[in-house]
Amino acid sequence: MPESTNTAITAIARNTSGASIVLDRITKTYPNQSVSAVDNFSMTANPGELIMFVGPSGCGKTTTMKMINRIIEPTSGSISIDGRDILSLNANELRRHIGYVIQQIGLFPHMTIAENIAVVPRLLGWSKSKTADRVDELLATVQLDPGLFARRYPRQLSGGQQQRVGVARALAADPPVMLMDEPFGATDPITREKLQAEFLRLQATLGKTIIFVTHDFDEAVRLGDRIAVLSDQSQIEQFDTPAEILASPANEYVASFIGHGAAIKRLSLIPVTDAELGPVGDAAAGTVTVNADDTLRDALDALVLTGLRAIAVVADGRNVGSITVERISTVLGADSLDSVTVGRGASGPAGEVS
Repeated sequence: MPESTNTAITAIARNTSGASIVLDRITKTYPNQSVSAVDNFSMTANPGELIMFVGPSGCGKTTTMKMINRIIEPTSGSISIDGRDILSLNANELRRHIGYVIQQIGLFPHMTIAENIAVVPRLLGWSKSKTADRVDELLATVQLDPGLFARRYPRQLSGGQQQRVGVARALAADPPVMLMDEPFGATDPITREKLQAEFLRLQATLGKTIIFVTHDFDEAVRLGDRIAVLSDQSQIEQFDTPAEILASPANEYVASFIGHGAAIKRLSLIPVTDAELGPVGDAAAGTVTVNADDTLRDALDALVLTGLRAIAVVADGRNVGSITVERISTVLGADSLDSVTVGRGASGPAGEVS
């Protein structure tokens, strides 16, 4: 490999707190196909940003993501990480410095969990002691006890545990960029919600730049800093924050992803303290409460389930105010929650696009 390529890859790898990604007019056309799978795609991801790609099957979202680590080579256009043109680098070396997590997980069945996580560090020539320390650190990070799980094999773990190992393996060499292709899509709803919460905790600590492909708009809203809603050939219909897309969908296509209950989805992005709290005395003592750092969706759920007119808001162990449906509605706009009746339940989730 030329010295300049080694230098560029080393520089990318050194930036472990997240790196900028720029895709400039990327196109992918397969042989004997008259229509490009991806056509003239341009986007910038900022360091430490979590970008969600949302779109129907076959729209090109996974193809676009795979061009970032050159599993798929673009036909034209340029891709850079921290200003370095990755198309000029050795593809195999590049991939060792980009974390990659897929829905099928892809753990090697004949290797222990520790050996699976250690694959990339060993390829990079890490010492045995440094690799072992990193394996233990990552297992603890994804809340799997190294003493219990390091020597087990994938078949001895649940699906959710295997997915955590997949994330740990992608983080092994501390890459600045991670690519995630529907990583939680094969898990049951309860496990998926737990994995999403764990992933958010990790990202808050690690600050990687992440491109995350999903067909689940609710997942995109929960996890993403920004969402790219894609149509055929990876055409960007809207690229904005979850709150802005929910409040102002760019067109009918974007609105179809949101589905019914946009106001309810927006509540999951807004902390309780954004509402003007009522007097402490409005909420009956000793009843259900919400924490000040919970969301307005949490507060609405509590109000709906209990049938109470007001519930207490708690911070640092003391009541700091009360919240009602009316006060929640005021945050979104006077008519945003007209369909919500306390004691009867809120609008159901939007359907997924497959």
